[in-house]
Amino acid sequence: MPQAAAVAHVPSSHAELVRELIRRWRDDSGATYRSWFLWDERLKNFRSIRRGLQQVVSEIEAGTFGVAYRGSSLETVVHSIAEQRQIFKGADHAWLWKPKLRIPDIYENPDNQRAFGRLLHNCSCCDTAEEIIRHIRGIDALKIKGLGPAAANLLYFLHPTLIPPFNTAIVNGYNALTGAKVKLGSWDHFLAMRAGILDLNDRFRDLLSNDLGAIGGLLFDVGSKRYPAPPLDDDASAGKDWFTRLEEARAEASRLDKTAAAQGETDRTHAEIQAWLRDLGLSLGYDVWIAANDRGRLHAGVPLAHGCVERLPAALATSPGADSIRLIDVLWLAKGGENVAAAFEVEHSTSIYSGIVRMLDLALSGGDLHAAAGLFLVAPDAREADVRAQLRRPAFSRIADLDFSYLPYGELERHKEAIARFGSGLKAIKAISSPLS
Repeated sequence: MPQAAAVAHVPSSHAELVRELIRRWRDDSGATYRSWFLWDERLKNFRSIRRGLQQVVSEIEAGTFGVAYRGSSLETVVHSIAEQRQIFKGADHAWLWKPKLRIPDIYENPDNQRAFGRLLHNCSCCDTAEEIIRHIRGIDALKIKGLGPAAANLLYFLHPTLIPPFNTAIVNGYNALTGAKVKLGSWDHFLAMRAGILDLNDRFRDLLSNDLGAIGGLLFDVGSKRYPAPPLDDDASAGKDWFTRLEEARAEASRLDKTAAAQGETDRTHAEIQAWLRDLGLSLGYDVWIAANDRGRLHAGVPLAHGCVERLPAALATSPGADSIRLIDVLWLAKGGENVAAAFEVEHSTSIYSGIVRMLDLALSGGDLHAAAGLFLVAPDAREADVRAQLRRPAFSRIADLDFSYLPYGELERHKEAIARFGSGLKAIKAISSPLS
């Protein structure tokens, strides 16, 4: 471990202040714990990101990855990570090709590209920290220009209990909280920070999680100045001053959160749109499935799964893509049968990429139970350009063969009652949607 990155000794009073910081952070609706770590969509996105990384590896092995970041499978998956709310904003910066510096040197150097692919493949296949660190040491020994610890964000989605997320704010937060001097761009320093993060996580495990995204979020919020770091020295007056600054910081953060919310689209929620689709499907005579991790969520005081089937039909539940299919936001099923009539992914403000991957898992999982299913990406009216831009990515070349449509919130709201009263089948819902394939 580099001497500069070693965690400084902290007195017990500092530990008490850190504990108070974590408590307040957990209760802050705008901080990363509640807004990202406990966010329902976060875990749903893990599978699609992992699948995206598998595609990166496959293309590198086949020699079809290409020589540019733009339009590559890597851009697709990193874009999905960058949409994981504020903690990963800007995650793509490290991967953008900088021609004057020739970094990161994995686009025009085939050997480096293959080494990067091996790192992702090897880390996806192993399950111990020792193996992951060995593979990190292996890529570090090659000294590939520009390929530094930013890759840890990819590894986090493969092993969230073993590798913490990484960015400038997290490093700044770690240094401020521990008195360490971790530097960006060094795998040695990253691994030293990882050891320190694991130590912190163990000491405050009752308030954090085995998933290192939680403590990564805490460090991000400290490093991005949402919270001031507690003083490192054992000084009662300094601790009292910190409490004052903490309250001031929380008040300012709350004001900014309310301003941002007022400027965004707040009149519709993900759960509300799911409830519309649930009620519409039931009115049209379908059995309805609500995503497994959303069944208990409330809308208007009623669980989203109210009136819906409790389990997927056996043929779907045992199909190759079952783990992904059960997370699709809403499925309309033939009454009393096993065929999927329509599938809906609600893309309120989340990564469109993840929803598309789940739909593809349904469409391409084999069999005739869903071959004729209508596939609908349901999003705010203003997101149509985002939806179409995602579908143009090479990773989604199979979309052209499938029945994909864009269903805007506005059209759904205006016509859902009339469709429920007078509609039948999918004719009306397709009439208010725009084909995407």
